[in-house]
Amino acid sequence: MAARRISSLLSPSNVSSFTSAFLRSSGKNSSCGRGIIPRFSTAASAAYEEPITPPVSVSHTQLLINGQFVDSASGKTFPTLDPRTAEVIAHVAEAESEDVNRAVAAARKAFDEGPWPRMTAYERSRIMLRFADLVEKNTNEIAALETWDNGKTYEQAIGEVEVLTRLFRYYAGWADKIHGLTVPADGSYHVQTLHEPIGVAGQIIPWNFPLLMFAWKVGPALACGNSIVLKTAEQTPLSALYVGNLFLEAGLPPGVLNIISGFGPSAGAALCSHMDVDKLAFTGSTATGKTVLALAAASNLKPVTLELGGKSPFIVCEDADVDKAVELAHFALFFNQGQCCCAGSRTFVHERVYDEFLEKAKARALERVVGDPFKKGVEQGPQIDKEQFAKILNYIKSGVESGATLEAGGERFGSKGFYVQPTVFSGVQDNMLIAQDEIFGPVQSILKFKDLNEVIKRANATSFGLAAGIFTQNIDVANTLTRAIKAGTIFVNCFDVFDAAIPFGGYKQSGQGREKGIYSLNNYLQVKAVVTPLKNPAWL
Repeated sequence: MAARRISSLLSPSNVSSFTSAFLRSSGKNSSCGRGIIPRFSTAASAAYEEPITPPVSVSHTQLLINGQFVDSASGKTFPTLDPRTAEVIAHVAEAESEDVNRAVAAARKAFDEGPWPRMTAYERSRIMLRFADLVEKNTNEIAALETWDNGKTYEQAIGEVEVLTRLFRYYAGWADKIHGLTVPADGSYHVQTLHEPIGVAGQIIPWNFPLLMFAWKVGPALACGNSIVLKTAEQTPLSALYVGNLFLEAGLPPGVLNIISGFGPSAGAALCSHMDVDKLAFTGSTATGKTVLALAAASNLKPVTLELGGKSPFIVCEDADVDKAVELAHFALFFNQGQCCCAGSRTFVHERVYDEFLEKAKARALERVVGDPFKKGVEQGPQIDKEQFAKILNYIKSGVESGATLEAGGERFGSKGFYVQPTVFSGVQDNMLIAQDEIFGPVQSILKFKDLNEVIKRANATSFGLAAGIFTQNIDVANTLTRAIKAGTIFVNCFDVFDAAIPFGGYKQSGQGREKGIYSLNNYLQVKAVVTPLKNPAWL
């Protein structure tokens, strides 16, 4: 079966029912059972509508430790909020250092004494496949929790649950295909390498793609036979706890997967510093990634995989089909409310097509449907929380003050929740903050360039190197750019193709190591060489 990919569900070229709702053709209104959806307008506020009641209830708010849902040791909880309204969805157990100790102890016992690493790889794969089946069976409920807690559209969340299922089936397939080598050596020796699970993996996932990051980290760790302590983002704890319970239903032994919710300075720091954690994996900001790396080094020098920030260039060449380039650049930036680490947030457009591109990009942004993410036909929901909401508006203010031209948006959308108007800037210069910093919001910065040498230099003039997009019909131009741009993933005439087998990770300060695909298995394995003398060998 061909690997499922996010792009197959989310890309502009797909004609599935999901994509037709998520990325609708320009100039056409979308209808649903509640009538015509109003498109984004330049008004600072829109008529308030009561939010749709999510079709799911919250069933798990405690910590998952040693196969049981338990309260935090302190009894503390914290609220998780609905970004549509800023109202409380539920109060979730708040893990602190004592809870981290309990979770790590459970994971250590499960690894050192439990059945998981001692099962045959085939048995491990069967449990992972049962989990994937349970996720598939509960797709609607899981997607509704993700939308409620995160603000992404329900149609997008459905697609992401399908990708989660595909990712776990992919890693289940790897479980019984991990093996070492027989190595020829000088002299009479038999040499073999063993690929062994690394032990207890500490994993910290972000709020922008909670379910997908869960899969990217938990999948390969389990396939390799490790045990896990996973910390969710405090903004979005609900979906991970839900699917954690499905793992118990699938037969995962107690202590193999422990899920804690809490805050970075307490639970996160305790996990990173723990002397009994053998490996860390973190997705988040570059600044926090540096802290994670320092804590790991200062404790037991545990290895760390980091997937960090980005400021990805999206390069529209002079031969581009402008209409297609506009739509793809729009998708590359505005997907997931702009809250995507590899978002094409620096849109470089060749001077020959710049004016046409700008007018059409502005029109596309003005047509973007903003509203309740549970409503059919909505393209953009709210930002995650008030801090991110305020940060985005401050960057927009900075763009105006630094001399960029505000072509569309720039203000709050509506009067409640954390909605931001789709925003487009033209005349952006490389030294402006909106061209340098990771905004993580629906703000498109359009820059003009003259030739390839210039755009290569400018595209690489950043501390980030996570991804890049190239839009051209010339294979020679594509080849030149793909080899010259310093980034971990280059998308040519596409964007956000996240197939389970494609490695993902960054150059420079966008991280270290790779997730997904065969490369991700290396993060959770140790290589041991075994050397045995041979007496009177028939051959060497």
